[in-house]
Amino acid sequence: MIWNDEFETLPREALAALQLKRLQHTLERVYARVPFYRESFDKAGIKPEQIKSLEDLQRLPFTLKQDMRDNYPYGLFAVPMEQIVRLHASSGTTGKPTVVGYTRRDIDMWSELMARSFAAAGVARGDVIHNAYGYGLFTGGLGAHYGAEKLGAAVIPMSGGNTKKQIMIMQDFGSTVITCTPSYSLYLAEAAAEEGLDIRSFALKVGILGAEPWSESIRQEIEQKLNIKAIDIYGLSEILGPGVAIECIEAQNGLHIWEDHFIAEIINPQTGEVLADGEEGELVITTITKEGIPMIRYRTRDITRFISEPCVCGRSHRRLQRMSGRSDDMLIIRGVNVFPSQIESVLMQVEGVEPHYQLIVNREDNLDSLEVQVEVTEDLFSDEIRVMQGLSERIRHEIKSLLNITCKVRLVEPKSITRSEGKAKRVIDLRKG
Repeated sequence: MIWNDEFETLPREALAALQLKRLQHTLERVYARVPFYRESFDKAGIKPEQIKSLEDLQRLPFTLKQDMRDNYPYGLFAVPMEQIVRLHASSGTTGKPTVVGYTRRDIDMWSELMARSFAAAGVARGDVIHNAYGYGLFTGGLGAHYGAEKLGAAVIPMSGGNTKKQIMIMQDFGSTVITCTPSYSLYLAEAAAEEGLDIRSFALKVGILGAEPWSESIRQEIEQKLNIKAIDIYGLSEILGPGVAIECIEAQNGLHIWEDHFIAEIINPQTGEVLADGEEGELVITTITKEGIPMIRYRTRDITRFISEPCVCGRSHRRLQRMSGRSDDMLIIRGVNVFPSQIESVLMQVEGVEPHYQLIVNREDNLDSLEVQVEVTEDLFSDEIRVMQGLSERIRHEIKSLLNITCKVRLVEPKSITRSEGKAKRVIDLRKG
């Protein structure tokens, strides 16, 4: 279902004209109201009135997460606090948190885009949305909540944690939609089985999953274990929260980014050069309708590419390929660039391997080492040592063939890798300690 036919199917030429008009207005506002942007534009030698086309956007400098930290907490706000009605922030685990503020109009716009996203995923009035994204400073819970209400669906504000109760509520309340991280959806299926319940018999039909990278193979696992359609959603608090982009249920192939509110670019993460359509690189987003804290050319660090082919759903907004990782999550192991998603794609092709794994990176005698720990099925784990050794060697060989690095593979018993009720921790890099 298309929620807003006027804007979601806007012809490309009209969409570009709308983007330019909104971009120019946003640049005038931030130059007049945010000292950081005024100084940044002046340093680059460009004034807002010199932006005459969408291509001119490339002349403006990037905004980084560090810029938000340097201006903590309110230095990038473009409106006085009297107009801010809600604040969210990152966890701040690697430094000062990044703080974002929303005006009433921002909240309305966010709710509209989340309602649009839910509709694209096949959700409608009458559905019961089990919202297991965290509520609080994290944007996921409240972002999905307001969108669900805007759509007219019933929302259960579960937040994260308390997995046994989540399962009981999901079953008793007849939830038809689950929103959470992909890894937590698998954990829910596993925890239900431990309670003697088959989650596939629940009323669930759709999962709207995001907040961490996941592979196509993990999607297949989720769809099989929960008997749902698994839809990928994208967002980040610096830009808005969930609802920046989402897959449509018709194609399940690439995430439509709502281009009437965001201008997306793909750049080379090393040089900052804007790449051509179809080339993979780092996603950069400019907000063109936000009031509280507009972002100009924000480097998301997420790796993706544009899919420019028209979509079967009829929406005119371009699609982003599923995020394959983050430029700042990329591991460099003995000079080789490694994304956890690449190893995940190898593991998920191997029969008998479960979708629970961790990568342990260490340094021994000045040499990097990688150990891949992955769970195997109960049947396989109890099998003879020779079979286990053969499987380990096969995985090691497949990773060597794909990434040209040698690693140690350790098959571990089921449920031995710590589960997460939020984002899964896939990498333990002991070199940083």
